[in-house]
Amino acid sequence: MTTLFIADLHLDDARPAATDAFLHFLRDEARGADALYVLGDLFESWVGDDDPSEAGARVAEALRALSTSGTPVRFIHGNRDFLLGNEYANRANVELLPDPSIITLDGAPVLVGHGDLLCTDDTAYQQFRAMTRAPGWKAQFLAQPLPARLAFAEQARAASKARYGELKSAGTSETITDVTHDTVDATFERYGVDRIIHGHTHRPAIHDEGHGRTRVVLGDWYGTPRYLRAAGGNLELVALA
Repeated sequence: MTTLFIADLHLDDARPAATDAFLHFLRDEARGADALYVLGDLFESWVGDDDPSEAGARVAEALRALSTSGTPVRFIHGNRDFLLGNEYANRANVELLPDPSIITLDGAPVLVGHGDLLCTDDTAYQQFRAMTRAPGWKAQFLAQPLPARLAFAEQARAASKARYGELKSAGTSETITDVTHDTVDATFERYGVDRIIHGHTHRPAIHDEGHGRTRVVLGDWYGTPRYLRAAGGNLELVALA
């Protein structure tokens, strides 16, 4: 049994090499796996299932080919692609899962999610997240014309970069944008699991959280793309060949 996990690819038309690398991964490493889990931020932005990006179209076709070959693909929304909906999921033949979700891996329950819910010290982001995930906000946003939605996404990306620069200048970027350990401990207790797999922080590592607990952080796809391979009870962060 081999299960693969990826997150934080941030694909868009401005980085075609990253899209090409992902399509190669789907044709090669992912082919024949028992399942592929995409834990958010597959795309740099997503303004609705009418998103016109070439990357989105190519990825949908490749994901459908993988799932048709016998490897199911399951998707959890990230903070950049939380508006990805049923129409695109049907095009790509992927299953949408709630964030977080409990899956069974090697006979044991494992909590999987994007990871942003663990970053509770970033109160400004958590407030923004709560607002934009509300059904009313999403319905109102998706009702806007496509050019307006694309403009909003561009402004949001610029604001995110500017805020990170401010946090870095203040020397707080490493703590504010990482998980809050009290929240991690509480999450283990709440869900009754000994393993958590997530992305979002772009800090790939396998952490021993004590008490027999393990937290795996997936890597992003800037620089060297990485994915997690879970097989036979072993967890390995693998650099894409």
